[in-house]
Amino acid sequence: MSGSGVDPVTLEVLRNACVAVAEEMNATLVRTSYSPNIKDRRDCSCALFDVVGEGEDAAAEMISQAENIPVHLGAMPYSVAAAIEAFPPAELEDGDAILLNDPFHGGAHLPDMTLVTPIFVDGELVAVAANRAHHADVGGGRAGSVAADSTEIYQEGLRVPPVKLYEGGDPVEAVFDLLLTNVRTPDERRGDFRAQRAANRTAVERVRDLADRHGLDTLRAATTEIKAYAERRMRAEISELPAGTVTFEDRLDDDGQGTEDVRIAVAVTVDGDELVVDFEGTSEQVPGAVNAPLAVTASATYYAVRCVTDPDVPPNAGTYRPIEIRAPEGTVVNARPPAAVVGGNLEISQRATDALLGAFGEEAPERSVAAAQGTMNSVTFGGADRTGEAFAFYETIGGGYGGRAGADGMDGVHAHMSNTLNTPAEVLETVYPVRVRRYEYRPDTGGAGEYRGGLGLRRDVEVLDDDVAFSLLADRRRHPPYGLAGGAPGAPGEDYLTPADDDAERIPGKSTHDLDAGDVVSVRTPGGGGFGDPADRDPDAVARDLRLGKVSAETVRQVYGLDPSDLK
Repeated sequence: MSGSGVDPVTLEVLRNACVAVAEEMNATLVRTSYSPNIKDRRDCSCALFDVVGEGEDAAAEMISQAENIPVHLGAMPYSVAAAIEAFPPAELEDGDAILLNDPFHGGAHLPDMTLVTPIFVDGELVAVAANRAHHADVGGGRAGSVAADSTEIYQEGLRVPPVKLYEGGDPVEAVFDLLLTNVRTPDERRGDFRAQRAANRTAVERVRDLADRHGLDTLRAATTEIKAYAERRMRAEISELPAGTVTFEDRLDDDGQGTEDVRIAVAVTVDGDELVVDFEGTSEQVPGAVNAPLAVTASATYYAVRCVTDPDVPPNAGTYRPIEIRAPEGTVVNARPPAAVVGGNLEISQRATDALLGAFGEEAPERSVAAAQGTMNSVTFGGADRTGEAFAFYETIGGGYGGRAGADGMDGVHAHMSNTLNTPAEVLETVYPVRVRRYEYRPDTGGAGEYRGGLGLRRDVEVLDDDVAFSLLADRRRHPPYGLAGGAPGAPGEDYLTPADDDAERIPGKSTHDLDAGDVVSVRTPGGGGFGDPADRDPDAVARDLRLGKVSAETVRQVYGLDPSDLK
């Protein structure tokens, strides 16, 4: 028997059942959504929480999650806490669903809409289902609601504090009307909101099934023990890290508004079985859109710690109890309103992850990884198609993953905090007035090393209609992804705009443009950093890279000191 009184077999069955609930929620959300950003890219996440305490002291603690978007999942508890604070259990009933996206009250950035649904069993609130989905447009000054030129949150879209979207099972039409009146693609938004509700309703049914099958007391005891078990596992993992404090610093290129070299400083202290992550020394919040709320910084921290400990530790509230985060208010990692934050969720999250993994890599490189591309390369297109119908398209573009002990970095992937899929060219060209002209790896962009960094991507998109608004929000165009343990940095990214009747021109990584039919945007993403001394790379691996076109003959000669003609 465990300390909970639940036998180990039942405990493991219920632990996996809770994970299955979150995974089924996510499957429902993906299958029933309308927008390609959710349906094809799977820019969404789901989690299940239990309810502890009573009355005003009631709180919800995460017990399981679908392993989707790290920047969503670490922040989800903040959203659920904000929802419960706004609507205490006494004000909730079966069928309610609370919507929010306010970054300064539990959210991350405005396109990420979180829906929170209470789960009642025999009239008792026992759990909470939550999901977060990135909506392709939530209003604001630019189509797609991810604008590189915003300087305050009011420009970024509709800001929603916790509000009931469904009450007693019925839609709150006044709230729907308010939301849909302020977005460019209301039909798609309504469909995605319905998909989010369907996902949470899936959790309601499954949790009730578990309570019926095992008994509510057993279910409650099991969820409490699941969190305690994860805490014990995480404390054991932390205690195996090198004791003491290690520091690291990394930088964003700029904020898009003239502030360059936005600094992310971190000090990681291992003290027995506890960990303190301190961002003292980080740049103050900036005018541009790359500020982040605390929830985003917490997501990056929890993700990085899981990476260097044991990713198999069940991710729940207990996992994070031994981790203390100190993020000075008023900095880019804990911004005050009305800071623009849409890019903080995208770029600060990545750079904070890079800084944390770099810090761990200083003392335990075998546990860490060289820097991945370090950006989400966010692209939005919006306007009206030839039928006059409004459209708004958003995607992130993959790049190189960092090399690590024993393995090369993966090529062309959505690394770390994004973890989405790409939007297939066929979907893009079917749904939107664009054509994908090129989509390929960028040779020689992975940092050299005993284990090479992954390659970046090149994605060229031509617009087919006039008056299309385009925004690019990307980084690692000046500061390349670092190598680790003697590995070389990956290549930085580059971006170009080729007007229909002119030559290509390089454009800033954070910029907005008005396009006409025939204009082509080329986004060329960074490669990952290398791991280990390039002189130690296996010649057979170099030969394989040369044969596959991942490195050039010149790189083989100059970087690896080998004669390409000698390689087979």
